[in-house]
Amino acid sequence: MPSLLLRNARIGLGGPIRNVLISDGRIAEVATEVTTGMTTGTPAESVDVAGGTLLPGLWDAHVHMLQWAQTRRRVDVSGARTAREAVELVVPHEGFTTGYGFRDGLWPDAPHKSLLEAAAPGRPIVLLSNDLHTGWFSPAALASIGRGEHETGVLREHECYEAMAALPLPPERELDRWVAEATTAAAARGVVGVLDFEFADNVTDWSRRVAEQRVDVRVACSIPKDRLEEAVGRGLRTGEPVAGSGGLLEVGPVKIFVDGSLNTRTAYCDDPYPGTGARGLLETPPEELAGTMGLAWAHGLRPAVHAIGDLATSIALDAFERVGCPGRIEHAQLLRPGDFARFARPGLVAGVQPAHAPDDREVAELHWPGRTGRAFAYAGLLAAGATLELGSDAPVAPLDPWDGVAAAVARTDDERAPWHPEQAISLPDALAAAARGRRGIRAGDPADLVITAGEPAAADPAALRGVEVLGTLLGGRWTYRQHG
Repeated sequence: MPSLLLRNARIGLGGPIRNVLISDGRIAEVATEVTTGMTTGTPAESVDVAGGTLLPGLWDAHVHMLQWAQTRRRVDVSGARTAREAVELVVPHEGFTTGYGFRDGLWPDAPHKSLLEAAAPGRPIVLLSNDLHTGWFSPAALASIGRGEHETGVLREHECYEAMAALPLPPERELDRWVAEATTAAAARGVVGVLDFEFADNVTDWSRRVAEQRVDVRVACSIPKDRLEEAVGRGLRTGEPVAGSGGLLEVGPVKIFVDGSLNTRTAYCDDPYPGTGARGLLETPPEELAGTMGLAWAHGLRPAVHAIGDLATSIALDAFERVGCPGRIEHAQLLRPGDFARFARPGLVAGVQPAHAPDDREVAELHWPGRTGRAFAYAGLLAAGATLELGSDAPVAPLDPWDGVAAAVARTDDERAPWHPEQAISLPDALAAAARGRRGIRAGDPADLVITAGEPAAADPAALRGVEVLGTLLGGRWTYRQHG
């Protein structure tokens, strides 16, 4: 690969101005004057960064890439304050309409198929909730997937996943093009890699994409629980490169659900939801969870356990201690006070999504009253010795790591005062958690890098969220360059 010299780059937050030589996909040298004659000779390309800040490239450690690619083409109903407002947003569109982003946890009225039918008789309409756990179908949309007799048209959890998977899709090649375009858009925000939790055969799907499309990020390809035995039979092992992918793909973890979500009141909690006797939904009982994790680990596959409620997260921690394996707990939105220290176990990663905190603060206060001091508790986790990795859960939040970093640092995303500011973390810690733990620019490291305009450390939260990316490099290759 041709060498590249980045001149006058600020090395990290508040760092010195240096020249950086990149060769063979890695950082070859960081110096005041790069001694190119001692390395690769005259670089093939020399770029004056003019004081831009050079940082490790960013990862989104929790995405659903196919759903995100589709969402970029769906009707946005996230601003709806009632079910009727959501209907009004999709009615002006024509044909089979899919909307995305509704949050019914605070609505005064309830979604129902009759509302869609009254506004657009006979038209197939599907609305997907912001957290991906609820689908709201019109009668015609229900009929299209053989569920015409469903009583309400509101499908939650596994019923929702199955219904969404049954919907007709555009041709595979077109979907692949949408996904590839989404990776290019991500690269424009400094993203060099994603952990894809799509409910699919991700190794096969991404292998096809990198063979036929330009893919501008690295991808860790997760394995859904129901494909575990198939993955074992194929000899897949977490962390190993996927053959034929040119280094872009690696095998990811096995995804297992313990509970549901906050907005659907299916997160599994110690305390019942106000006004009900329900504590949420236990998707995988403790014995089954430990058995599945043990089977995965016995074949070199690390588990990634979805746990949102405090009881669900405690069950997940119990299982990691019982099996004795490394892996991930995804979300960990509400924690028991005594469980923070348990996240310090070696090899355990807390995959968290800071943008959810400002998005869900009102819902959390409503459904988790008196407990929100230990919700989205990133400072508490870091203080306890936990390893954090930041994600968006796109399409639940946009695939933009700066949005999550700003939310982690500021604990707000608008004019509202910071929510539980004691749980804010520092910008260096947030950026490290968004870069798979990388904290510096050092010779020998992979040249997966992002260059920002100015100094992010000096930016206020709003400016940090919209930080200007000048360029992104993946193994020394430009995946995004603002000018040229």
